[in-house]
Amino acid sequence: MAFFAMSRWHPLQPLSVTDLVAEHERLHEEIAQLQRGLTSHAVIDQAIGALVAVGRIPPDSAWRVLREVSQRTNTKVRTVAEHILKFAQGGALSDTELEELRRALGRHAARRAPDRCDS
Repeated sequence: MAFFAMSRWHPLQPLSVTDLVAEHERLHEEIAQLQRGLTSHAVIDQAIGALVAVGRIPPDSAWRVLREVSQRTNTKVRTVAEHILKFAQGGALSDTELEELRRALGRHAARRAPDRCDS
């Protein structure tokens, strides 16, 4: 029995059962990667929101802060985001992360200072 796959380059390419199994496994791995990506994205978005609230900075600056802390501590952005969320809920940050977070927030808050109007 022949099975066919639809493709832009090969509209009706016959596939063996072995090819179908391999394609099925590839698609399941792709789905798992996309699910991990969505979860990671949600954590990062929540951490950006926490930094916006705590640091009183816009979201694009909060993203930069998150990225800077990640780079300066040699920690994945997602991991830093998880730590910041725990910190926002009363948990602790490592001394290194806390110091880099303070520095990054200070740099970005200083950039915003001239835009403020205290009248």
